[in-house]
Amino acid sequence: MRIPILKLQNYLLISIQIDLDDQTAIQFQEDLLNKIHKSGATGVVIDLTSVDIVDSFIAKVLGDVVTMSDLMGAKVVLTGIQPAVAMTLIDLGIHLQDVQTALDLEQGLIKLRQELED
Repeated sequence: MRIPILKLQNYLLISIQIDLDDQTAIQFQEDLLNKIHKSGATGVVIDLTSVDIVDSFIAKVLGDVVTMSDLMGAKVVLTGIQPAVAMTLIDLGIHLQDVQTALDLEQGLIKLRQELED
């Protein structure tokens, strides 16, 4: 199953509404990087509100997506991170200290605009 990626001005918006398995995560990574390349997006908001748990592979893919997007010139803001997901990321050593986070999609867009205007 593919995760929809919406374009809004120069931003890409993703709301992950399904449980991520390894195949879906890899497909998402490829789709997002291709969309950044084709659209020239300068910012990405990934909403994780519906993601209750992640395993080590999914956590690594999320970290890689952030790094790869940044290398392609698109800032990433993660929104809606659940407590269990945050704990798993830290337990697995996936540190996203350079990544902006927000409570919800609306605040994520505001934070992204602020990041890109500076």
